Amino acid sequence: MNAADIRDITGPVPIADPWLAALAVAGGLVVLALLWLGVRAWRAKRRHALTPEARALARLAAARRLLAPGLTREYGVAVSDAIRVYIEERFAARAVHRTTEEFLCDLAESDAPVLANRRPLLSRFLEHCDLAKFARAPLAADEMEALHASALAFVREAGEAIPEAGRS
Repeated sequence: MNAADIRDITGPVPIADPWLAALAVAGGLVVLALLWLGVRAWRAKRRHALTPEARALARLAAARRLLAPGLTREYGVAVSDAIRVYIEERFAARAVHRTTEEFLCDLAESDAPVLANRRPLLSRFLEHCDLAKFARAPLAADEMEALHASALAFVREAGEAIPEAGRS
């Protein structure tokens, strides 16, 4: 045997602590979770920065593109949804997943005087929308314009009738 073949004893090899790796992974997961929650909160805050009136007016502006004789049903759905979502957001009254009759019956018992005072207007508006949506009744261009104008007027009047302290 050759003297060069013999190697000397070396010192101990450091072994990483398994708890340290687990803590690093757990810390990384906590940081990711906090970032995810922060992004969700930021998006929710940004989405709710607009008032319900502003969101309703934006929906109605988008529905205005559907003001064409061949798009009566689509237009009726869009303006009806805009008003129903606005009512839910502003007055906390269930309106979206209800029939017009159910909604109007509940409206008669509502604590919101702004809605109760506008019940006849809402009734006519929603009935016209229902005709367009479900009966596929064709609406003339001037009827669709009048429907749009009444929706805009409702949102503006209801928004002005609510004192600033009661706004959400």
